[in-house]
Amino acid sequence: MESLHYLLMKTHTKLNRKIISRVTEQGFSPGQPKVLECLSKREGIEQKTIARYCEIEPVTVGGILLRMEQAGLIERRQKDGNRRSLFVYLTESGRQAADKINAIFAEEDHLAEQGLSPEEIKQLKILLEKLNRSLELSAEE
Repeated sequence: MESLHYLLMKTHTKLNRKIISRVTEQGFSPGQPKVLECLSKREGIEQKTIARYCEIEPVTVGGILLRMEQAGLIERRQKDGNRRSLFVYLTESGRQAADKINAIFAEEDHLAEQGLSPEEIKQLKILLEKLNRSLELSAEE
């Protein structure tokens, strides 16, 4: 059997290629789909929170957000009198875009899961979450 690293990399690459192909056809640039997914789950968050969720450097997220703002997908504004930070919100266009992106993600997930039982899918997600936590803890050391 192949190493864990190799299997995770190969699986991610195959799924990511399919998703990138589909989202590019819809006119989205790299990074935007992850940000749209993030904001569809948690609107009104700061750039650094988006960066953490998407596993992208904050500076890179800044460029993605600028292009999304120019495209009318998001808006940045102050919240609760906090003048030091800008919080990111989806516009109506952004919500529609996020719905498209989330549908693509769901469809590709469904195709990837076809060879697995519902219990195997649940167990796989539990194991991947454990792996992720383990990697986060080892990165903090």
